[in-house]
Amino acid sequence: MDVLSDVVALMRTGRPTSARISWRAPWGQEFPSAPGSAGFQVVLRGSCWLIPPAGEPVPLSVGDVVFLPHGDGYALADDPGSPLTAPSCEGDAGLFGSAGFGGAGAETVTLACGYQLDPGRTHPILAGLPSVIHLPTTLGHHPELRAAVELLAGEIDHPRLGADTVVTSLLDMLQLYILRAWFDLEGGACERTGWAAALADPAISRALDAIHRAPADRWTVESLGAHAGLSRAGFARRFTGLVGRPPLAYLTWWRLAVAARLLRESDASVAEVADRVGYGSEFAFGNAFKREYGLAPGRYRRHVCGEAAARSA
Repeated sequence: MDVLSDVVALMRTGRPTSARISWRAPWGQEFPSAPGSAGFQVVLRGSCWLIPPAGEPVPLSVGDVVFLPHGDGYALADDPGSPLTAPSCEGDAGLFGSAGFGGAGAETVTLACGYQLDPGRTHPILAGLPSVIHLPTTLGHHPELRAAVELLAGEIDHPRLGADTVVTSLLDMLQLYILRAWFDLEGGACERTGWAAALADPAISRALDAIHRAPADRWTVESLGAHAGLSRAGFARRFTGLVGRPPLAYLTWWRLAVAARLLRESDASVAEVADRVGYGSEFAFGNAFKREYGLAPGRYRRHVCGEAAARSA
């Protein structure tokens, strides 16, 4: 898997939520801060205003996408001056949902989607994103993103056999298209700093891609530098400056993140997990995993499985 695919695969825990909401003017809705989550809003019909946690209100029109990667609070309204209503309920909206709010005026329809994240294990590519990303509708730009929005809205409006799988996959797809659009070099939407610059740098991008596609390989700084087409010293310096940690430190972090996912989501033994992420012995893997996660691999698996069972009870 490549870097963005991996970020989407590992970013959420549990099931996503989604809802199609019809708003009738006048209306205004607060969405409180939700640490440990990420979400996005898509305008399917009409227009409205985004009132971000900081800065001026932003006008939104049909097809606009707003992504909030850190769960910061915000509001939507038909007009920046409309009174804001606090949420009327808490809890999981489920994979499908629909609701109507507001008065009797012009209608705006939005698609709201959200993910729960593990706040302590979020990929640094997300940590480097701004609190609000607005992807406005631009004719001819991001056609895959627009197509995914239309498919998702259709499935939520008219669920059919297999809709659970389709909607979950489309939410992951939409998330990937949002990230791809943001990091699109030709779009100019983001400054080329941090991970934006790392993904834009052909040499560092090749090295990251190699790590993510084959984390178990016996990578060294020299072999990764050769893969990137750089000298050992030049590669180490550039990688550390852009990614924020040295190449082998990032490799170790990523191997353990993959291991944690395998422990959560598969029946592979600890020894098998160790082998699949490039550790020569279960003992070495256990020590490295405990340093990163604070628990031995077996205890970590029992802990997260216990938490999942408690949530579903």
